[in-house]
Amino acid sequence: MKERRFIPITAAEEPESSACSESEAFALMVLGDSMEPEFVEGDIVIIEPEGLAVDGSYVLAQQDGEWIFRQLAKAGMCWELRPLNPVYPTAAITDLACVKGVIIQKSKPGRRKAAKRYVD
Repeated sequence: MKERRFIPITAAEEPESSACSESEAFALMVLGDSMEPEFVEGDIVIIEPEGLAVDGSYVLAQQDGEWIFRQLAKAGMCWELRPLNPVYPTAAITDLACVKGVIIQKSKPGRRKAAKRYVD
């Protein structure tokens, strides 16, 4: 298993007049191999903070103080955050409160035609 890299995520200081909203989509770069083969390190994903999280959605979640990118799956009466790479563990969650956004698109840097959408 590859060494895990941690990139601290800290809140930016809020300017006096902000034109951005917490509900605006944003982009992140995939790090690591937990979501291979669909998402490889270096892919850019677009996250919709207020997107509809349903069974099978790719989501950005916060669990145990860490941000993770997983596939949401219904497991009986509960939910799970599943990696696509079987080397990593599945995390059981009781509700969707930890889900902070839905991945709506991925692309490869510098390759516009390599984009793929995950929602309509």
